[in-house]
Amino acid sequence: MRSAELKADWETLLKKLTNQFPGDGDLDLDGVLLLVGTQELQMGYVKMKKDVKINVLHVAICTVLEPYGYYEFEKRDEEGWPHYKALETLPNLKAGEQAILMKQAVVNYFKESSYI
Repeated sequence: MRSAELKADWETLLKKLTNQFPGDGDLDLDGVLLLVGTQELQMGYVKMKKDVKINVLHVAICTVLEPYGYYEFEKRDEEGWPHYKALETLPNLKAGEQAILMKQAVVNYFKESSYI
């Protein structure tokens, strides 16, 4: 995905999510990942403690990076939390490169679900 295309898709996604989920501030990558995680867990809107947010972010990261071959879904536990197996070590990326990879993975996730 070219950077101009990614930027346009990311802005479209943020605009659509902001309209659907108005909040106190602008959505960022972590906010979108929290939405992905809560969607995957079918949690709906709930107040979360910090440790739960970290786990929800982990679910989101595994979910969006699964198509890239980094993770594989294994099972859901008795509480409904998905468990993933790491298949490949994530590459050592600079912060900006990591953000691009994650944005690309998130955009692809929402495209696959026909949200954008």
